[in-house]
Formats: sequence, C-alpha cells, structure tokens
Amino acid sequence: ASPKAGELYYCVTRPNSKPQASIPYCGDPRLYSSDNTLFSCCNYLHLSMVLQLLEIDLLPYGVRWDLLFLSHSSQCFCIQSKLTKFYLVSLNLLLFLQMAREGSINLRGHHLQPRVISFPRRHQSGSSPISLRRQKRDWVIPPINVPENSRGPFPQMLVRIRSDKDRDIQIRYSITGAGADQPPNDVYNIDPVAGKMFVTRPLDREERASYHVKAHAVDMNGIQVESPIDLYIYVIDMNDNRPEFRNQVYNGSVAEGSKPGTHVMKVTAHDADDDTTANGIVQYRILSEMPHNPSHMFTINRETGDIVTVAAGLDRERIPQYTLIVQATDMDGSQTIGLSNTATALITVTDINDNPPEMTARTFLGEVQENKLGAVVTNLTVTDRDQPDTPNWRAVYKIVHGDPQGHFTINTNHMTNDGMLTVVKPVDYENNRSFMLTVVVFNPVELAKGIQSSPQSTAGVSISVKDVNEPPYFPSNPAMIRFEEGVPAGTTITIFAARDPDIFTRQRVRYSKLSDPANWLQINTSNGEITTMAMLDRESVYVKNNIYEATFLAADDGKPSATGTGTLQIYLTDVNDNAPVLVPREAQVCERSRSGSRVNLTANDPDADPSAGPFVFDLPPYPQAIRRNWTIVRLNGYYTQLRLKLHHLESGVYNIPILVSDSGNPPLSNRTVLKLKVCPCDENGDCTTIGAVAAAGLGTGAIIAILICIIILLSMVLLFVMWMKRREKERQTKPLLIDPEDDVRDNILKYDEEGGGEEDQDYDLSQLQQPESLDHIISKPAGVRRVDERPVIAESQYPVRSALPHPGDIGDFINDGLRAADNDPTAPPYDSLLVFDYEGSGSTAGSVSSLNSSSSGDQDYDYLNDWGPRFKKLADLYGGGDED
Repeated sequence: ASPKAGELYYCVTRPNSKPQASIPYCGDPRLYSSDNTLFSCCNYLHLSMVLQLLEIDLLPYGVRWDLLFLSHSSQCFCIQSKLTKFYLVSLNLLLFLQMAREGSINLRGHHLQPRVISFPRRHQSGSSPISLRRQKRDWVIPPINVPENSRGPFPQMLVRIRSDKDRDIQIRYSITGAGADQPPNDVYNIDPVAGKMFVTRPLDREERASYHVKAHAVDMNGIQVESPIDLYIYVIDMNDNRPEFRNQVYNGSVAEGSKPGTHVMKVTAHDADDDTTANGIVQYRILSEMPHNPSHMFTINRETGDIVTVAAGLDRERIPQYTLIVQATDMDGSQTIGLSNTATALITVTDINDNPPEMTARTFLGEVQENKLGAVVTNLTVTDRDQPDTPNWRAVYKIVHGDPQGHFTINTNHMTNDGMLTVVKPVDYENNRSFMLTVVVFNPVELAKGIQSSPQSTAGVSISVKDVNEPPYFPSNPAMIRFEEGVPAGTTITIFAARDPDIFTRQRVRYSKLSDPANWLQINTSNGEITTMAMLDRESVYVKNNIYEATFLAADDGKPSATGTGTLQIYLTDVNDNAPVLVPREAQVCERSRSGSRVNLTANDPDADPSAGPFVFDLPPYPQAIRRNWTIVRLNGYYTQLRLKLHHLESGVYNIPILVSDSGNPPLSNRTVLKLKVCPCDENGDCTTIGAVAAAGLGTGAIIAILICIIILLSMVLLFVMWMKRREKERQTKPLLIDPEDDVRDNILKYDEEGGGEEDQDYDLSQLQQPESLDHIISKPAGVRRVDERPVIAESQYPVRSALPHPGDIGDFINDGLRAADNDPTAPPYDSLLVFDYEGSGSTAGSVSSLNSSSSGDQDYDYLNDWGPRFKKLADLYGGGDED
C-alpha cells in the first residue's frame, strides 16, 4: 500500500552481529503503509545508547533517532525520527538491545558499560595540587536525552561522571541545580562514590522540558579537585497528549446565498506536546455535517482550522442551521498513530431580504361608523418567509389611492406584522357613504441583489360607512353679541339656533338652558329665541372682563337622542350707573401733631373709564363748622388729602361728610361720612390704649362705671361659689331625714360582677327585712302577683343579737329604711318561686274589635298604692293617694 504524502518507511536489517543474539532478516528496504492501525507505542530506547551498544550505523541520512514503537502484529519495530520517517527493524533486535542494556548479555566479550562523562584534563602549575589551570576542551559534552513517561524501573541510570584523579585519591561526586537540590528537588541523584547519575521518577516534558545541573568532584576533605561541569538534560517528547479544542461548541454564522469560498468561522485546538515534532502538529477535518441533504456545504483548512463554504445554495428558509463535527488529530493528522479529539461547530444561516411580503387576499372588507375617531376598520394580513422580527420581515403599508383627504392610516402590528387600518380623521356618512382604497406593502429594506420578485404587493380595501345619529350643533360656538348694560327684562337679544347634521332624517330640535349663573336669560324651546328675565348689569360678579357667558343645549328627537351644547357670550358696554364711594370710611389721627393732622382719601367706582375717575372731592357747605375746621387738598385725579386747620383737636370721634363725584356724562356724586377718630399719640405717632378708648366715644366716667360693674359681677360669682361650698358642707354634716314613703332612691348596679363579695352600697338595705304580713297580697287587685315562699329546708338558727340603738343619724336612717322594707311585699328575704308567665285575668272583651277607647277618668288607679313606696310618686300623679 502507498504511504501518505511525505511519510516514507524503511525496513533496516543487519545480519547476526553477535553470536549471542539472532536478528532475523526483515527483507529489503521497502515502502510501508502508515494506515496500519495495529501500530502502537510500546517501549522507548535512547538511540545513542543503541548506537553505542551495537556500534552500527543506522543513520544513512544523518537522522537523529528519538523514539521506538513496537508493532504487536510482527517481529519488527519502528523507529521514528524528527523528520517523521519510520523504519522497521526486527523485533529480535529490540529484545537484544534491551538485554544488552540490562547487562544480561555480553557484547564483544564484556559486560555493557554505561556512558561515561569525564572532567576536562588540567595541567598542574607549581607544587600545589589545588593549583590547577584549565585546558581547552577537545570535545563538547553532549546533552543527555531522557524520554518522558518512562516506565522504569527507577532509579534509572543515565550517565557516569568520572574524574581522572580517581586513581590517585578518593573522589566524591555530587550534582547541584534544578532537579537536584533545587525545585523540583530530587529528580536526579548521583552515587557519590561511583559517580553514577540516576533519574528517580518519570518525567513530563509538558511540565518541564529541560534541566541544567552541575557535576562536582571533591576529595574526602571537601576540597574541589575538578572544576564543575555543566550537564544539560532534555526531556524527549512523546505523543501523550490529545489535541484540546478551546471550546467544545463553536458558533458561527454565514449569510444565506453566500458564494463558495466565503469564510464562516475558525476552530482552534492546542496540543501540549512538542509543536516542533509531529506529536504537536495538529490537522483538522470534518467528520460529519448535519443535515445530510444538501451535503458537503462546508470544508475546513487542515492546518489552520478555517471553515469556508464550498457550495452555493444556502437558504435560511430551508435549512436555518448546520451542525459540523470537527476532528483535530496530531502526528500531522495521521489516523493510524495520531491522537484526536472532536468539537461541534454550529453554523447559523443568517437571513437576507430575499422574500418580499405578499398580501393574503386581493381585496379586504371593512366597516366604520361615522365620526368615530381611532376605530380599527380592518386588519390587512401578509406573509413573509424571512426571519420574523427583523427588517427583512417587517411590513410597511401605504395607501396609494382612494383617500385624498387622509381619513385613514395603516399601522403595523409588530407582533403579527398585520396592517391595522385606522380612522385618523372622522368620516361623515352624509358626505361619503363608502371608500375604495388601494394599499401596497413592502419591506423597510431593499431586496437582496439577484431577487427577481417584485418588492411590493398590492391589494384593495372596500370600506362602508355606517350612519349614526349626530348631535345638533351651533354654527357659531361660542357666539358673541354686544349690548349696553341696563337692558330691561323681557328684551329679545338674539336667536341662538342649532342645526342637525342628519340631513337624510327629519328630526326636531328642542332647546334648553344648561348654565346661566345670574339667571338673566331664558330660551324658547322651539326656535332658540333668547330673552332677558332681569336687567343686565356689567358690574355683576358673574361678568368677567365685560363678558357674561351662558350655555344652552340643543337636543334632537332621534333614537337615541343626541345633544349638542352652545355658548352665548354677551359683551356688556358700560354706562355711568354707579356713583363713586369714598375709601376709607374710617380714619385715625393724633390730637397733637407737629405736621398737622392729615388723612389720605381716594374713591372706588365700579364703572369703567371714562365713567369712573378722575374724581372730584369736596366738603359740603353745611354745617359750616366742617369747612371751618377741615380743608380738602387735591393730590391728583384719584387721591386727595383731608387736613385739619386747627393745631389741636380734642380726643373723640368726628363725622365728616365728604362729596365725591366721578367723570361720567352726566357725573354721579355720592355723599359719604368719614368717621375720624382723634386720639392722643405716643412719641411714634401711634394712638395709646386709653386714647383709643376715649376716641371711641367713652369718657372717664363711663370707663370707671364699666370697671365697677366688672368688680361687682366677680364678687357675686365668688359669693355664689362660697355659698355652694357651705351648703355642700352642711349636707354632709346635717342628719339625713328622709320620709320612708319618699325613699325612692335608685342604685347603680354592677351587672358584670360574677364573683367576690357583695357591695352593700349597691343594694337597698330595706330589702333584707322580713315583711310584717303578707295578708295584703290576697286583697290585691288582679294583676301581676309575686308569691314569696319560705325555703323547704330548715332554717339555720342564729343567736339573736341585742337590738341596741344605732348611734346618731345613721341609726335613724337605717331604722327608717328597715321600716320601709318591712312594709314592702316586693322585697322578700327568702328565695321565692316567681311566676313569670302570669299575664293577668281574662279580658271581658269578646274580640279585639270590641275594644273601645276610654278616658283616664274611667280608670281606677287605687291599686298603685299597694305597690309600695317605690311607686308612691306614680300613685300620687294618678290620684291614687293624698298629696302632701
């Protein structure tokens, strides 16, 4: 079988070089196929050791050998070089080399000797043995190559260090450096006597590729007898690492319709082995491609991992995504001895605008009510095979014919891509009963190059308008009319008529008033004629900026009825119908003032200019004392000043009449009395308190009288309080003499008390006494009766206490209560059987209807006297007893 490009195989044999080992003949040198999958790594030997042992030349082309591989299916093994050439050698040769290395066989009549590295020779100068002079080396110490991942056994000898002076003196050897006495420690050690250097454990080139140690030779006294020599140890790489992808899943994209050779993405794998050898050289290939049909749409660069398209016909609408399984293999991609790994490449086919939108119907139907704004008439549906929610898929609608006045617009529903035909300007059934629109739809982006389809689709929309009852409307709204104020009641000022837009139906319009703040107007319900009910006044609080507003309703008789509103504005022009009023009406001046007593005055006129200011202020001619004591000084057309002619005026209140006239035609005047208070002032010009009181019209005598009245009133209140306290004290000390018949005191009872002892203040002590006789019960008239019975069980006998008189008023009070209780049959001292269902004797009336009303005189209330002292007052009210 033919080998792959760049891979050449030889079979090298050598006849029996030693009688102790038989090396069979493998045949002439020949090409060997690298597709033999039975080849695998089995053992490793350092080739320099092989050459030294066999003393044969296996380097016909100067190739440095590194690794040995064993084939289990033959008697030959393969030697790999860094030039990736493989040679087949007899298996017996490998066994022979292994035995020779272990010293179990004799080569040339003696045992196998390890590689010896000697210290450079030196010349002595003088008599001192330590005085050494270094000579130029005649050879260079070759590096020590150690394969990684060796299986041992350990320690495994590498070389022997030797000094020529070991014949004369006893030498001790040591090594220093990384791997010896420096981290990583104890990787290498040396026999201090024999100088044999060992490796103690398997090496990993990926952790450390080389070591640099120094070998030392000293005598037994520790004196250096040789200059240290440098030993370089290289860890020989083996293919023990698979290529590792940076990601297990790679994501890439390519536009649909891309030409062959379009770069899609790049995958990268890293091999930790030596990248200068085939162990670390990775090549890529595509193992599978999904979906299978169409197949072979992509290829990959074996060396770089770049994935490109190799075929045309990528269509997102058909296949939106491809899945590639990519393999990375070392050993230059050898499928026989290379290690491999896989990753997944997901290639998304991105969308381009290669499908224009298409209407789902040629004609759409819709209906809309007139005057309805914002209503959706109908939904226009389209199909677009491009990717949803992208500009390639989104539809744009446009009305190209049938709506010259812009009643409609089409908005796109971003969720469904439908076109919502919406009313943006109300339609009128009386003007347009139907519409026929022409609508086109297209994408907001242009179609891709090379697409032969039309970029837009067209459809018609038929819309019918539905009539509704429209409210009447006022042509002028608001309507303004102008009148002078003072229009009398009953005057017709205008006809405020409305129109009904429903011209195809005959409907009557009726009018009513909605808002008339001053209640000045009324409207005729049939024709809208407006008349006044009161005089129009511009100075009214309901008039704002000379305008009075009223609102009216116009309702038709449709089903349902529709109502329209209209506003009537009445502009009222001013007439001089209000006289000015003096401001202020009251003032205050000091009785003595250095600058004289002065009061600034103005006027207020609700009329507008020119019927208001400027104003004329004047004093009346009578009484003459007014003009004799006061004068008017004009400041301007709106302000004047009242001045006192005298230097002193007594404290008090003075009423000064002042005439004020406006500038109307004819002018109006008003006589206003100014109430002027004259009072003594302090140094700041402010009236004092006494002065203010005096100025209010109260003299000293009046003030004293008021104070005396206040004192008398307080004294009476104090005496009343003292009398009440004394009376209360007397009540507490005076004996309480109460007629037993008038003892009708009530007690406040605690009904929530469910335990504990009794509180004697909550009960009438008179009820604890035994009644003297129960005979009166038999003679009671028919009514509610209470029968008191003694307990059936025997009563306990208690010693009789001596009836000592109670001291003082308290004893009298208890005795009086005792007598009252003894005469009360309703307060038994024993538990009694009470009859609650007794409701009196039978009625003499045959039926309820036989009952008739009677006056209070027909009733006998004498039985109330038998109910005891608690009902004595009630018996007295009804004439049942004698009044005191």
